Amino acid sequence: MADLQDDLHTGTEAAGLDDLPVSSVAEVFPPEPYAPVSDPGDEPSARAHAVLAAHPVADGYSGLPWALKHLPWYDLELGESAVDTDVPRLREGHVGALFWSLHLPDAVDGDRAVGATLEQLDLIKTVVRAHPEGLRLAHDAGEAIDARNCGRVAVLPGPAGAAAIGDCLGILRSLYALGLRVLTLTGATWASEAGLTRFGEETVREMNRLGVIADLSGASAETVRRTFAVSKAPALCTRSAARALRPHPANLPDDLLVELGAAGGLCMVPLTAEQTGPTVRDVADHLDHVRSVAGPQSVGLSGTYDSGSAHPLELGDASCYPRLIAELLRRNWDEADVAMLTWGNVQRVLRGAAFTARAAQLRRGPSTATIADLDG
Repeated sequence: MADLQDDLHTGTEAAGLDDLPVSSVAEVFPPEPYAPVSDPGDEPSARAHAVLAAHPVADGYSGLPWALKHLPWYDLELGESAVDTDVPRLREGHVGALFWSLHLPDAVDGDRAVGATLEQLDLIKTVVRAHPEGLRLAHDAGEAIDARNCGRVAVLPGPAGAAAIGDCLGILRSLYALGLRVLTLTGATWASEAGLTRFGEETVREMNRLGVIADLSGASAETVRRTFAVSKAPALCTRSAARALRPHPANLPDDLLVELGAAGGLCMVPLTAEQTGPTVRDVADHLDHVRSVAGPQSVGLSGTYDSGSAHPLELGDASCYPRLIAELLRRNWDEADVAMLTWGNVQRVLRGAAFTARAAQLRRGPSTATIADLDG
């Protein structure tokens, strides 16, 4: 895979980065400013629509690319009953941006995983081009805001599974150039139950240099903690709720939620019955808990629609977010916290990743390290 690498430089300076202090991302990147948009005396449902009109949802995980891959024909702008997500329902749910997952079935690995990820990136671009009135491709916070201001839903490519990079940093750079912005650190030998290997740490540093955000959902506690220590950019958990409320393996225990909040990360609570429970109130319980433990700057939303998961009652598709926000307003969430939950926290993470990348590119060039060099 050497021909995929960028201009090659010596990677010896990478080890020196271990001694750099880890910045407090939450302090450098404060929450988005917000303005109250409704009268506190309004009925919660009407208030929810008003708040979401000003602060739309940035949805952390959509399985739509894989679902569309298996449909012979679809029209997302007109409406598509074969999937949970289309433009009319995104607008009804006040969704302003969403991450389109590039995850693959477990049986797809090795070179096949690299090829299948490239195919899905191409599919995302094809789908967005075919629906120009509803969708717009975005790669950073500014492009997501531009899409929203033009009345389009911003589509951000990612997360992809770690197998997508084929244990090669050159492939990581190529995927970034093609639009990938989030990589899940599971399913690779360099990010296991034992934590990150030396190559895993170098992968995180190269992700920082590029602006690819680490997704830690499903990662081991040791991998999560080592990523917090190595990464200078905030990390995401794109599909993690509170393990204290529901003992799902992808949910985070309170000690990791505390560490995630301290590191400026973002826990995006999935709207799935398996991880959060069967009702909208169960989802709200998880949001309450994550906000309380990690802080209001570290909680977000992840619809997880079109991923094959069952969803709680009243949250069956992408149009249902106002029902969840109404429940939070009934629980006395103020509009500042709702604004961070739906839009501001994702913007902070995107800006944090971009800021870190600009700083890292001044210190080092593309890493030439290989897994054989570092892990043997």
